Amino acid sequence: MKKIGLLPKLIIAIILGILIGKSGSEGIVKCFATFNGIFGNFLGFAIPLIIIGFVAPGIGELGKGAGKLLAITAGIAYVSTIIAGSLAYFTSSIVLPNFLQVGSLAMNATNPEEGLVAPFFRVDMPPIMGVMTALLIAFIFGLGIASINGDTIRKFMGEFQSIIEKLISNIIIPLLPLHILGIFANMTYAGQVATIMSVFAKVFLMIIILHIVIILVQYFIAGTIAGRNPIRLIRTMIPAYFTAIGTQSSAATIPVTLNQTKENGVDDGVAEFVIPLCATIHLSGSTITLTSCAMAVMMLNGMESSFGVIFPFIMMLGVTMVAAPGVPGGAVMAALGLLESMLHFSPTLTSLMIALYLAQDSFGTACNVTGDGAIAIMVNRISGKKLKA
Repeated sequence: MKKIGLLPKLIIAIILGILIGKSGSEGIVKCFATFNGIFGNFLGFAIPLIIIGFVAPGIGELGKGAGKLLAITAGIAYVSTIIAGSLAYFTSSIVLPNFLQVGSLAMNATNPEEGLVAPFFRVDMPPIMGVMTALLIAFIFGLGIASINGDTIRKFMGEFQSIIEKLISNIIIPLLPLHILGIFANMTYAGQVATIMSVFAKVFLMIIILHIVIILVQYFIAGTIAGRNPIRLIRTMIPAYFTAIGTQSSAATIPVTLNQTKENGVDDGVAEFVIPLCATIHLSGSTITLTSCAMAVMMLNGMESSFGVIFPFIMMLGVTMVAAPGVPGGAVMAALGLLESMLHFSPTLTSLMIALYLAQDSFGTACNVTGDGAIAIMVNRISGKKLKA
């Protein structure tokens, strides 16, 4: 029997949650609220560990390789991510107010959870350190690994990253549908879910359009630099796009992305360097999704979403999502700390963000890997090579 994918599980969980919420059974909703409280607290405990497990090894790996070419590739990938996030911000700030009512979910802007059913009991799981402390430790260890020749810390952090990946893939991701079910049951019982569901489809449509726009921009620039038709270059990358939709993983799509990039005429050596690197550091599609979803959630809750608030979040996303693992939802897991510390999301809002993000994670990944091909074309030209005929 074929295993049910994460997206179908999330859809089923949302539907069941709405049905349970509409049943009006407070006892059942309280049971799920209790589970959500425990799971949410565990997620909060895990966030600093996730940040260290992702960011430190990712930065450490950037220390290997081809010096100048590495810096150029990382710089282009980071700028692409920032541009994608900024595009998402300005589009969201213009488009979202046209179909969602600002503040419609905010019973009290300082406490968005007011009105939801309380759990039977709570289990406190305080994290071992704050989010900013975890980020600083990750930067220090990552830069240290990149600058010294010793392998001890590199191996330790590599194994620690594997543990965190197992934590996400074997515990957090499997329990997420149940968590999402509880969230939607509670919101439905509190009368909030109609607003959320009316926004979902429209936000997703906007995100997909933004993905297409950023791909066109990336390949217009790459095609102009390389002297090739950008539409033809995009057409060659279509197999990688659809492979990523199926795998939901940039890492798992590397063989196809690499092959199609070479089909576009990129030098073999450049392609073999740039594509695996960009699979971990270039997340323009994921940044569009996270920024757009965060804007929607903040507007619905009457929270401040000015450019001064969102742009630092976008800039940090480009760093914290480095080397997000090849499991579905890796980018949003890496971003949880920023949502909490920079945008002041409550556990309920971070859970809603996870649901919003994971429901279209595959399209964000597809945008990421397609853009990797464009960056390879740019680096190929900057390194003095021309596309093969």
